[in-house]
Amino acid sequence: MPSRRELANAIRALSMDAVQKANSGHPGAPMGMADIAEVLWNDFLQHNPANPDWPDRDRFVMSNGHGSMLLYSLLHLSGYDLSIEDIKQFRQLHSKTPGHPEYGDTPGIETTTGPLGQGVANAVGMAIAERALAAKFNQDGLDIVDHYTYFSVGDGCLMEGISHEACSLAGTLKLGKLIGIYDSNKISIDGDIVGWFTDDSASRFESYGWHVIRDVDGHDADQIIAAFNEARSITDKPSLLCCTTVIGWGSPNKQGKGSCHGAPLGDDEIALTREKIGWVHDAFVIPDEYYAGWDAKERGAQLETEWNEKFSVYQEKYPELAAEFQRRIEGKLPDNWSETSAKYIRDIAETGEDMASRQASQKALNAYGPLLPELIGGSADLAGSNLTIWSGSKSIGGESGAGNYLYYGVREFAMFAINSGIALHGGFIPYGATFLIFSDYARNALRMAALMKQRNIFVFTHDSIGLGEDGPTHQAVEQAATLRLIPNMTVWRPCDAVESAVAWQMAIERTTGPSSLLFSRQKLAHIPRSPEQIECIRKGAYVLLDCEGEPDVIVIATGSEVELAMHAAGKLNAAGHKIRVVSMPATNLFDAQDQSYRDSVLPPACRQRISVEAGVTDYWRKYVGLDGKVLGVDSFGESAPANDVFEHFGLTAEKLEAMIKDLTTA
Repeated sequence: MPSRRELANAIRALSMDAVQKANSGHPGAPMGMADIAEVLWNDFLQHNPANPDWPDRDRFVMSNGHGSMLLYSLLHLSGYDLSIEDIKQFRQLHSKTPGHPEYGDTPGIETTTGPLGQGVANAVGMAIAERALAAKFNQDGLDIVDHYTYFSVGDGCLMEGISHEACSLAGTLKLGKLIGIYDSNKISIDGDIVGWFTDDSASRFESYGWHVIRDVDGHDADQIIAAFNEARSITDKPSLLCCTTVIGWGSPNKQGKGSCHGAPLGDDEIALTREKIGWVHDAFVIPDEYYAGWDAKERGAQLETEWNEKFSVYQEKYPELAAEFQRRIEGKLPDNWSETSAKYIRDIAETGEDMASRQASQKALNAYGPLLPELIGGSADLAGSNLTIWSGSKSIGGESGAGNYLYYGVREFAMFAINSGIALHGGFIPYGATFLIFSDYARNALRMAALMKQRNIFVFTHDSIGLGEDGPTHQAVEQAATLRLIPNMTVWRPCDAVESAVAWQMAIERTTGPSSLLFSRQKLAHIPRSPEQIECIRKGAYVLLDCEGEPDVIVIATGSEVELAMHAAGKLNAAGHKIRVVSMPATNLFDAQDQSYRDSVLPPACRQRISVEAGVTDYWRKYVGLDGKVLGVDSFGESAPANDVFEHFGLTAEKLEAMIKDLTTA
């Protein structure tokens, strides 16, 4: 049987060979972390390569995702469905080994990483999910939820602000089954980090409330084993192993240097490295005894079998809890969801109450929350403004994982990335809230949720210049449009309580990606609808007000501006004009409808179109055409009461009416 160092050298060989073949990649981190990874995966990690989705597996997140060949090597060697041919296709089109780990592309990848620090926040979310599920389902010694979340970070991850946000919260929550591995090699792309990163990271993590294990030699297996054992013995706080490593370990001329961080070693240096580490095998050749030393299939099958036996006993003793656990892990909604949520929407339509859509959002939470024990969320220190607390909210704190509400503090970026980790773990539908303007702080987390196709609900209130007195620093102008540009992001900007209820319903039902819900601060008027119109809200756009015969002008509006459109069009129609109002709360859903439906709402023959939204105007050209008109805001806002700000920017029914008249007489 190969020694530990020899098993680790298999990672080094595969990593440098794959990067060299691709002529692209990062060999340094995999070569430097190989000894740590060998200990973690062969001695501690509970997983089953034959079933990457086993619910009680340990999670491993490589936040420093540029070192992806470490992860691919581990998955291949330990027995996952990742062949040597897949390794050879590193960084090639449609391969299972893309440049950075991508969730869904490769079995065993727990999350997409690469933007540094974000994997840390994902891991925090996974640990929160494990703790909350355990608090709900574990009974009388039958711990069906009992696993660790491990993550690795490099110096770059700890420079990123999101790692500070997430790790500070993790310490406060006392996530005892969260273990971080700090690969401290003192090198980043620009070279030796001494010129730009001199933090005492160990002390910083101690100040967060973490258990810190300092000065672990990342190339000494005995020290690494002892560090993991110590970390696992600490149950009331997360742990960080500060491991000193040499980037590119084994490369005679490039180890410890920035030159091996993000570039192939080169054929000559690879040959020298093989000689130095005693690796006598050709490129991509792993002898059978090495595969035998790494193979985790038998142990993994045994671990899962033991868990299945435990779960069978659990099912007999707690059949209702077992069924609920399975439903939540499978991501299915309760049987009564469709009927009950539809009834709530009908009821709110009949009530006909005027309210801010942020208030309508809270009402929807109060209606849907009791149906969904898997709903978990919170706000980035704006609960009183975002209105994310509902009647069944119970805070998750440091003393107990039981609950469904998280006080994230002022941590927008970490909040949304943590929620992606919760979604990836399974068993929950996460939501998080802040002002729409602060979506900019969290933009990359939104993008990553969309890339990973995660059901993650982003609640954004104070959605426009309508928030008034706080002024241009807080008034969203370009944010709605730019959110709509993120692929696979559904964006809702509802005009009243009915559309708000549908937006929440659709976001909860969506399993293929995230949803952004944009809600107003100011009160919005209730708009009466027919049952057919209510049903069409789900299609993203629909005719809210029509005229006799074919329209002369179509007005497209969203959110608070729908009320303006209804006033202007109603007045003009009464005077004999033919104006149609289209409410378009979710543009991308409308775009996904078949051509016949889209033409029924926006008939091609009617080219006289106006859109109105309190935001940038260019986005709407796709609907109104170059000859159409757009009423919006193409500058930053102003500090004043909301009505004065709307008046200042011409977002009034009178201005819209005049624009419509101009089109009808053109």
